Amino acid sequence: MKNPILGDFPHEFFTERLCIRVPLPGDGEAVFQAIQASKNELVKWLPFAQNDQTLEEVEINIREAHINFLSRKDLRLLIFHRETGKYIGSSGLHKINWEIPKFEIGYWIDSRESGNGFITEAVQGITDFAITELGARRIEIQCDTKNAKSRAVPERLGFTLEGIHYNDSLEIGGDKLRDTCMYTKVIT
Repeated sequence: MKNPILGDFPHEFFTERLCIRVPLPGDGEAVFQAIQASKNELVKWLPFAQNDQTLEEVEINIREAHINFLSRKDLRLLIFHRETGKYIGSSGLHKINWEIPKFEIGYWIDSRESGNGFITEAVQGITDFAITELGARRIEIQCDTKNAKSRAVPERLGFTLEGIHYNDSLEIGGDKLRDTCMYTKVIT
């Protein structure tokens, strides 16, 4: 297998309404503002939202994500409105296995932008990117069984519910056991 660091692929691509690209230094401000505005929704589902982060911490995280993208360890992607340039949310290709190649798509949205179909559009665009640019053979989306909004995205896009992992994780910020849905798209 060719070393993934040598893989050459676009750092930015477009869907009908969105620009999806690698995180860049300076993006921390927009991401920080979105986290602040979306805290009540994010805290239910995402570990990173459990603690208050400073603007500086978010900017450091963005810069680390940029480095990880360049080294091909993790391909975080930021989502912007194509016409206005406004930050909408975060997604990416994670838990990468370059030998298959296999990726997991994760996502969250600035709650002020929720309900416009942006995440569904972004996930479709990222799925297409993974298949055409990275040669993906398997794409996974995992989410809590109780996270109806998150579950709706792979269901709308025709991913297969491959199974439910029972007692797979702890409730975010708690000690109750939770179940995780495993949605997949397999490319033959």
